Amino acid sequence: MTTAVHQLDDGAWVSVNDSREVNVSNLWRLARHDFCGCRLADFLAEGFVEVAADGADVEARIAGQCIQCGESGVTEWLTLGRVDPETDEFRSVVPESVHVPNRRRRLASPP
Repeated sequence: MTTAVHQLDDGAWVSVNDSREVNVSNLWRLARHDFCGCRLADFLAEGFVEVAADGADVEARIAGQCIQCGESGVTEWLTLGRVDPETDEFRSVVPESVHVPNRRRRLASPP
């Protein structure tokens, strides 16, 4: 199974299999991260910088700001969701739950 992932509208949206699925302006809770000095960062997503897929997994690096301390920058790789291999339906993660960014992308490079 191949999953097509693209950035749209200057990084405002992520398209999965030609469908707009994830947009910016979500508040992500980040734990065990290197983004800022906050133990649990409240990260406001402002734009997708890189996106990638490997089979069913969809990940991105996101530009934004911690609303607790004001630090701005780009996250490590965050899982945005997964494509169900049987239905081809994208299932997004819940940004408000706690996420742990990956320091190294475990996915193959996008085509």
